[in-house]
Amino acid sequence: MNPPLRPFAGWPRAILHVDMDAFYVNVYLLAHPEDAGTPIAVGGRPGSRGVVMSASYEARAHGVRSAMPSTQAVKLCPALKFVSVGRGAIRDASRGVMAILAEYGPMEPMSVDEAYIDLSAQAAPVRVADAIRLRVREETGLPASVGLATCKLVAKVASDQGKPEGRTIVLPGQEAAFLAPLSTRVIWGIGPVTAERLAAHGIETCGQLAAADRALVERVFGRHGPALQARAAGIDRRDVVPDRGPARSISAERTFDRDMSDASFLREQLAHMCAQIGASLRRDGLVAQTVVVKFRLPDFTTYSRQRTVEFAIREDAEILRLAVAIWEEHWPPGQPMRLVGVGVSNLAPPHAQQLAFDFGA
Repeated sequence: MNPPLRPFAGWPRAILHVDMDAFYVNVYLLAHPEDAGTPIAVGGRPGSRGVVMSASYEARAHGVRSAMPSTQAVKLCPALKFVSVGRGAIRDASRGVMAILAEYGPMEPMSVDEAYIDLSAQAAPVRVADAIRLRVREETGLPASVGLATCKLVAKVASDQGKPEGRTIVLPGQEAAFLAPLSTRVIWGIGPVTAERLAAHGIETCGQLAAADRALVERVFGRHGPALQARAAGIDRRDVVPDRGPARSISAERTFDRDMSDASFLREQLAHMCAQIGASLRRDGLVAQTVVVKFRLPDFTTYSRQRTVEFAIREDAEILRLAVAIWEEHWPPGQPMRLVGVGVSNLAPPHAQQLAFDFGA
């Protein structure tokens, strides 16, 4: 049992964000160490309308990025090697990492490769943050970057600053100063469209947003304006929420750095999210009867569509098959997407072996 949370001198709260570096690539390298140092991309190969899902840092040095068409990636890096990595390997690696993180305090997984840990009960959170990063590397063979701060928002931004294998500590009281020179894009809730609207008013950094005239921000963003300014100043009161008991629903979503319309890439994203959801269902001993697919357009219009089946499901392929059926029914080919998500609901423990069935066209 974790000790009761209590603030220690100088740290009213201590939130650690752990983000695995090039996770899919590095999981592949565990089984293929001979490819270390090679520019690598996980994703569809050129000529198949493939898209890069993850790239090694050697590839990133040439400008290769996730969500980039594979043909473009090869033009930037002719030596780029395309590889694949099994879902089982990803699942097992993620479980190993999360098991380590959960030993240090309340832990909230955000995806297969990142999580928050509340270290407020630790007498020396900086030393613990260093120990966690080193232990993950030693026991799993996988590199991670960590960010420690008094809130989730700043901790996540901090973990991005020193990649790969970075370690950034933002001391209490330094949150606003840390964020001030950074682009407004580092703040959750500020995407390309919002950043452009801010830039049109001469606001490009977090410091400029935090110091901007409140009336102007409210005029441009309405009721969301004050919240944006608070985040830009490093104010975030969200708690780390560990997994407690059976879930009512399980979901995953991806917000893209740029609007995506490539069908193969979007279906690959659906597949990875369904695998993540399936793993969660099996881990918790649950099955689902409803699958939901969430869509967000470039203009932020968001909607979801769902389908409920007679026989409950929990296998990745079953969830994916239903998600793709919903997707194909409601996605106009070529329509750019800002975000795609998948969720399951109507959860319950299985009462009998699930039967195979046809979702239909």
